[in-house]
Amino acid sequence: MTMEMKDSGSVVLTAYHPHSPARIPGMEQSFVQDIPPSHSPTSRKSLPRCRRINRMLSNESAPPPAFSRSNSQASMDSTSMEDFWCEVESIKESSEDGSEEATLLEFKPADEGELEAEWLQDVGLSTLISGAEEEDGQALLSTLTRTQAAAVQKRYNTYTQTLRKKNKHTVRDVRDIFGTSDSSPTFETVPVSPVPSNGIQLPGQKPVWKSVSSNSCLDCGLDKGSPSVTEELSYEVSFSESITVLPKTQEWPKNQRFKKEDSALPKFIVRKSRFGLTEVGDLSPEDMKKIRYLSLIELTAFYDALGVELKRNRVERVRGRENGLFGVPLTILLENDQKKVPGIKVPLIFQKLLLKLEETGLETEGILRVPGSASRVKNLHQELEAKFYEDTFDWDQVRNNDAAGLLKMFIRELPSPLFTVEYLPAFITLVEKISKIRLQLQALHLLIMLLPEANRDTAKAFLQFLKKVVANEGKNKMNLWNVSMIVAPNLFIYKGKRANQQEMQAAATTAHIVRLLIRYQDILWTVPSFLISQVRKMNEAAMNNSKRQLMFDKGVRKLLRRKTMERERPERPEGAVTFPPYLQSDIPEGVIRVYAPLHSKVSMAIQLNSQTKAKDILARFHCENSHGSSQKMRSQIQSLHEIGGNIGQHCLDPDAYMLDVYRANPQAEWVIKPKAS
Repeated sequence: MTMEMKDSGSVVLTAYHPHSPARIPGMEQSFVQDIPPSHSPTSRKSLPRCRRINRMLSNESAPPPAFSRSNSQASMDSTSMEDFWCEVESIKESSEDGSEEATLLEFKPADEGELEAEWLQDVGLSTLISGAEEEDGQALLSTLTRTQAAAVQKRYNTYTQTLRKKNKHTVRDVRDIFGTSDSSPTFETVPVSPVPSNGIQLPGQKPVWKSVSSNSCLDCGLDKGSPSVTEELSYEVSFSESITVLPKTQEWPKNQRFKKEDSALPKFIVRKSRFGLTEVGDLSPEDMKKIRYLSLIELTAFYDALGVELKRNRVERVRGRENGLFGVPLTILLENDQKKVPGIKVPLIFQKLLLKLEETGLETEGILRVPGSASRVKNLHQELEAKFYEDTFDWDQVRNNDAAGLLKMFIRELPSPLFTVEYLPAFITLVEKISKIRLQLQALHLLIMLLPEANRDTAKAFLQFLKKVVANEGKNKMNLWNVSMIVAPNLFIYKGKRANQQEMQAAATTAHIVRLLIRYQDILWTVPSFLISQVRKMNEAAMNNSKRQLMFDKGVRKLLRRKTMERERPERPEGAVTFPPYLQSDIPEGVIRVYAPLHSKVSMAIQLNSQTKAKDILARFHCENSHGSSQKMRSQIQSLHEIGGNIGQHCLDPDAYMLDVYRANPQAEWVIKPKAS
């Protein structure tokens, strides 16, 4: 008996394949149990191939996996993972048909010292390797928490010990870098007690919390059945510091099973401090680069605190096309697209496929799961390559299931996977080795912060679409677990020289990761406030280093000496605030001058009090300029930005209390302008 489904074009699609399946090594004991009797047919050939794979994996023996089986690998029954294996088989068949080109990744073996050297470079501390006294590296080290500093010190120690074994050049002692002694370390680190998100504790003032439930992103039928547990997430203290009180060694439950019901996932409440919340697009590219440095250090410290090894792939070269749509690196694809649409952050072809599916495919039964016609998808692929940039491609001819096939093909054919080759093992480990979902989510949060900008923006657009698919579960019959199983093979089973074995063994694990990504995506795009605090401190340290360097510059000292001899001038009070030239006036404490270049009234001095929020300032400008401003300006969404001082550029949360932000960064400029899309 064959399984038949119909797509939107009334074409019968059959999931039966006459040829016998290839055995997948290493999978037999990992995830699947015996098929229940109700699902056992009398004839093997009458089974769909993906179901026969499940049965074969259940009933045949194989040597255990090369790595230890964890709680997450425990299993799901065969029917719950059937969609996953059907998708794997569909991917394999499309590759055999030649519709997808295999991407070859070259993995370069490395010893432990080389891996730690790469880690130090990736976190912005290459100066520890070169020996140069670079200000940025010193500024970064000065902001680290106790656990973060310990993580850096551990990697640097491994690096130096490896070099000494190889009898290479003399390396700097770790005590010279971190100011440690033989008896006990003396770290100058960021406080671990809760502080506001900008790293400044206001005297005599307690934080005011505002509840922001992650449920705001879950109005998509996810909370069915019994109510799940609600937990609170804090961004004020680094994740690694908050778990140092836990036992260093933990016994993970060996027989724990995934619960595929959506209600099994906890609800999380995120608290807004007086500084509000910050999304990834609210910070300048320069500050986001520092966020990535700090996120890798924090992720490493987090794994260290849990006693988990943070593994990374080391890729020497990734080959990809330089022109076209499919198989082109995201950065090159965006460069080509930005010539057509300046400032675009998600590839045009990816946006168009998502738009097509959102307009006509969200209510299609089995969307993403039911494959389109392989021949049609192949022809559409070729036609898109030829006609897309000429705007002559006819999107009305594309059926919904074929569009879904093209969307998944685009993701699979990326020369480097959406979540990067380097960190695929870290994604797997966060589920395989960490039992609590709250800790899994924190690790996942840091991994999202690590993504390159192009990968992060594209992943965000994709996950937002998947959330809409789940929201239409009543019509398309695709719940959160169904969508996760279909998407997981496209994201985490990658066509490299080391692919297949471990990724295939992690079937249920990768499906669970995708489920977390979809369920908690709004949380994941929020920059943890403790990282913003460290960026502010890093910027302040860099500015102070620059000032000290300037003061000790020989030419400057001569100039200052000559000027002093010519005429004595009154000195500015120590610690006085220096404003930009157009703000240099007697501005009282708590008064800011806000600029709005697009408004008819371009500036306004505003007295702040303890209850003034960013949205209050925006409302005041809107009220006073509602008649004199252009229609175009009124139609744009305006936001208040904090620019300069100890931050590059920061789009403020409308609920941010301005007096607190002002005191955290008194040298900033305040500008009202459209928020970057």
